[in-house]
Amino acid sequence: MYQARLDLLREALPYIQRFKGKTFVVKLSGKVTDEQENLESLAEELALLHQVGIRVCVVHGGGKQLGELAVQLGVEQTIINGRRVTNDATLDMAKMIFAGKVNTDILAALRQRGVAAVGLSGVDGNTVHAVRRPIREILNQATGEHEHVDYGHVGDVVEIDDRLLRVLLDHDYLPVISSLGADDEGRVFNINADTIAAEIAVRLEAEKLIMLSDVDGIYLNPGEQATKLSRLTAEEVLALVSDGVATGGMIPKLQNIAELLRRGVRSAHIIKGSLRNALLSEVFTDEGTGTMIVAS
Repeated sequence: MYQARLDLLREALPYIQRFKGKTFVVKLSGKVTDEQENLESLAEELALLHQVGIRVCVVHGGGKQLGELAVQLGVEQTIINGRRVTNDATLDMAKMIFAGKVNTDILAALRQRGVAAVGLSGVDGNTVHAVRRPIREILNQATGEHEHVDYGHVGDVVEIDDRLLRVLLDHDYLPVISSLGADDEGRVFNINADTIAAEIAVRLEAEKLIMLSDVDGIYLNPGEQATKLSRLTAEEVLALVSDGVATGGMIPKLQNIAELLRRGVRSAHIIKGSLRNALLSEVFTDEGTGTMIVAS
């Protein structure tokens, strides 16, 4: 066991040297941060990245916690094709959950590991400039019918102002950003955390965008471990879409990743956030744990 640990350190060394001073954007889903034990384990892994000189920026959602609060308060929720319609009451809850509970829980877990983390929403420092999403015609996957949907207080990202984030990173702080943004009139919007993480990664010229979710990568056949893909290029990702291999909600995720790499992010990773040491294994070992997608 002792020798195995030393071998792991030797394997990690070239990666530590390679990534020192580079920027990683790590996106955490609400499911990943919901269990305290899992959150503390993740905080330890993020702390290690931070301590070896990697500039870490965390972006998080909180959809699971928002849904639970809605049930407690009796606020009916409408979710269409995985996207939440955000009415006035839901926006108020999103502010409480995203910029409040979830953000503070992540900060506290990082504080326990000695990391100087700073909690923000996309509204702070005008970091996430957004506009209200227009009414859209969509194919409702539940009903099979086309319909026009008003998503309410849901925003689309127009621009990322990275000045505050760079100040924090340059002074050895770890920013933790919740998935809210605002327009020039100060109207606040609920914004998809994947989208914010991707746009911040592009703006910060990140080495990696790492998405911690409830799946451990991309599969040719969902659920069949032997068909998991460990490494793909952006071209191969788009081929999965065009050949009909990718289906459902995986299609826009893969298309967004391919576009992200085209815009300058070096690699994107999909790993399972509830798997202990998944983040460290993905970054510091040859084998990794999830799916890594590179530009070429």
